[in-house]
Amino acid sequence: MYAIFVTINIKDGFADEFAAASLGDGQGSVRDEENCFRFDILRSPDNPNQFYLYEVYANRESHATHREQPHYVAWRSAVEHMFEGDLGRVEMETVFPSDAGWKAQKPGLVNW
Repeated sequence: MYAIFVTINIKDGFADEFAAASLGDGQGSVRDEENCFRFDILRSPDNPNQFYLYEVYANRESHATHREQPHYVAWRSAVEHMFEGDLGRVEMETVFPSDAGWKAQKPGLVNW
């Protein structure tokens, strides 16, 4: 599986708006994308303007497809002006859980 960890710094005064706007992308990703197995939206306890996204996809191509989805396009359009500087990215391959484990846990992700 392909995983990505994204660091996003948000301009002062936009953190709560960013968090709210990001829910649709996270929910749409795990609900609507067959090959998205995790989409976590995290916030730093020490810096309320710093967010992290942890995403797991079947492969790089699935992540590229994610960036073409309506929920992603709408999210990016809504929040891009809130970004403070460049986004940080770390790309990884998962070790644990197994591919079967990622697939087995996906149904539980849509039970918010």
